[in-house]
Amino acid sequence: MKEESLDTSWLAECCSGDWPKLQKLARDLARRQQLGKPCDRLQQRLDAVLESSRQRYAQRRAAVPAIHYPDLPVAREIGRLREAFDQNQVIIVAGETGSGKTTQLPKLCLEAGRGVRGLIGHTQPRRLAARTVAQRIASELKTELGASVGFQVRFQDQVSALSHIKLMTDGILLAEIQNDPLLYRYDTLIIDEAHERSLNIDFLLGYLKLLLPKRTDLKVVITSATIDVERFSRHFDNAPVIEVSGRTYPVETRYRPLEELSPELDQAEAIEQALWELHDEGGRQQGDVLVFLSGEREIRAAALQLRKSSLLGLE
Repeated sequence: MKEESLDTSWLAECCSGDWPKLQKLARDLARRQQLGKPCDRLQQRLDAVLESSRQRYAQRRAAVPAIHYPDLPVAREIGRLREAFDQNQVIIVAGETGSGKTTQLPKLCLEAGRGVRGLIGHTQPRRLAARTVAQRIASELKTELGASVGFQVRFQDQVSALSHIKLMTDGILLAEIQNDPLLYRYDTLIIDEAHERSLNIDFLLGYLKLLLPKRTDLKVVITSATIDVERFSRHFDNAPVIEVSGRTYPVETRYRPLEELSPELDQAEAIEQALWELHDEGGRQQGDVLVFLSGEREIRAAALQLRKSSLLGLE
């Protein structure tokens, strides 16, 4: 190390989050050597940080879980996705809801050797999605949440030193840029639901465009519904676009204005009455009902109404 302090090839054996500290120590050591000053203490410190980083790198590599893919549309495209991921710094994955891209792409990155030197950072627009996606991926990898797969949202951080995949909101990643401008903590970033085009997402996409030439080791995956994917591709210097099919089920649409049911019913009562109608039509068939509401107050009111309902088998 004494004569090759500026040869940074040895950083490949270390955790990327330690690179800034190791590079600074190596530069300081080289400078002191050139000036003919004592270097023993600084050399010991560099060796200690280097050894610690190497040990953590080895532990993280040994802790990578076995990876399997469930029967989802994106799983049939794993070979094509892996080839594009290996050959490009940025790829755009376009697919409709139900393709499985949100839960399977982090596993593909992990299988490709990422997530060991640094984290696979996976952003979600909402806190609930960050938590539930982390739980799902951890379940598929047969690990405890917070072990190989963790998440961080506002006021809640469940990421360990051995985590390979980190789910978070895009706001969390933006905040980290303040203390880690080159995002050395990550070796891969997945920006999910980019088509939502929030201010956070747009800022991240612009920042990553400037960052990638400085972090040539960093890989980026942008996922989107099949909306404006060519614009994302052009933004990242014509990055390849890989389209994956979705999986949908037959949906029957009925229009039932609230006032047609009864002018006296509020929204929560109308939801219960609609469920009674479905129950009477379908008998004892098993199934789930997804209800979209406009806010937390309406969700709580509907939940309270349904808890008091005499509908059998309703959870």
